Amino acid sequence: MPSTAFQWLSLIGSIWLQAINGTNTNFPAYSSQLKQLLSMSQVQLNNLAFASDAGKLFGCFSGMAAVYLPLWLVLMIGSTLGLIGYGVQYLFITNQISSLSYWHVFFLTVLAGNSICWINTVCYVVTIRNFSSDRQVAVGLTTSYQGLSAKIYTSIVDAVSEHKKARTFLFLNSILPVIVGLIAAPLVREIEVSRPKHMGVGFVVMFVITIATGIYAVMTSLQFVSNKISPLGNLVGIIVSLFLPLLVSVSVKIKNEMKEGEDSREVQEVGIREEIGVMLMLQRIDFWLYFFVYLFGATLGLVFLNNLGQIAESRGYSDTSSLVSLSSSFGFFGRLMPSIMDYFYRGKCKISRPASMVALMAPTAGAFFLLLNKTHVALYISTAIIGVCTGAITSISVSTTTELFGPKNFSVNHNVVVANIPIGSFLFGYLAALIYRKEGHGHGKCMGMECYKNTFIIWGSLCFFGTFLALILHARTRKFYSQKQ
Repeated sequence: MPSTAFQWLSLIGSIWLQAINGTNTNFPAYSSQLKQLLSMSQVQLNNLAFASDAGKLFGCFSGMAAVYLPLWLVLMIGSTLGLIGYGVQYLFITNQISSLSYWHVFFLTVLAGNSICWINTVCYVVTIRNFSSDRQVAVGLTTSYQGLSAKIYTSIVDAVSEHKKARTFLFLNSILPVIVGLIAAPLVREIEVSRPKHMGVGFVVMFVITIATGIYAVMTSLQFVSNKISPLGNLVGIIVSLFLPLLVSVSVKIKNEMKEGEDSREVQEVGIREEIGVMLMLQRIDFWLYFFVYLFGATLGLVFLNNLGQIAESRGYSDTSSLVSLSSSFGFFGRLMPSIMDYFYRGKCKISRPASMVALMAPTAGAFFLLLNKTHVALYISTAIIGVCTGAITSISVSTTTELFGPKNFSVNHNVVVANIPIGSFLFGYLAALIYRKEGHGHGKCMGMECYKNTFIIWGSLCFFGTFLALILHARTRKFYSQKQ
């Protein structure tokens, strides 16, 4: 098979890995049930949500491993960590292990959360190296599928288990990344292609498939549609959509056998501001601006999504799985959106990454204040907005780290950047849990709008402050990005 076809297969392998790598995103779907099974308080439950993000504090180890070890080995280490972290928890709640304390569960969750970093690092490194001229497009495509993880896991659980969902989620979280990792390991490797050909036809086919997948995911997440489709039928549709990207390799192979035409347009390499390591990066003001923009933007959004199960329950909304699927589906489109903009608007109208973050953080702040409205419609709209914007910022950040600090040390640098996620998860999540407990008068469960009212006000205000920081970052990097046009 031509090397360009292998190049696309590496992208498809990354897509499959990302699709099952968001194991932490399905936590809200079974958090309430887990809370009951383990007799936990809201603060303890919040600590478990933080523990999953805390694994990212040790993400730099996966970055260093990617420098010195074969990528297939880094991938298998990551999936094995998830197998242990989630697998032991599964054995515990199925009564096959009896002596497991709350803190044992906490540290196992940290281990499972760290496994995500290893798989992400492999996907990012392979995609950036194999599609250096179109890194934002390629990275956005792959990471968009991680936005579908919660939808995929929820669809499987709905199809195979009506009860005991917490057990099923933990079982799937433990084995699915291992299975897909074994399948994708031969594909996710660096391909030596001197000049990528016919990128146009490949990306167009991929965009069509990806958008169709996203539309299907959103539609089947809406109650009036999902009620008319059996859980098994929904699952079959999702599985088929994950195999459709294989058509890209076929189409590229056919195109390579045809005469070179207008689809073989040249693509300019994206500029790099500077190539620096992590120690120099930590001395840059722009890094800290970028760090706090991410903290008050995408991380706040992730904290909201982690608490979505409890938020929905406090508002008297019972169909949490549907809401989690909706947030997952809109997060998918959010992660994809920067790729579409980057590919089809390469001209002078293209805005910089920091400016894009400004445009995304302002609606997120507004969505937090919209949650002060007690209607289910407000909950749906806010969840969709936060899902889209959080996904988009997450996708943009990969290229932002590369452009501002260089691709050479990306695997370590970006893991330092996303270390803000566990920090924010702890600070913002713990604050929400304390307010929840106070409004519940110290009892295990709080019901009513007051449970999260002050939390939404604080989160919205912090997000507006993050928007201001993003404006400063945009002003400081405007000259660099204007030279790239």
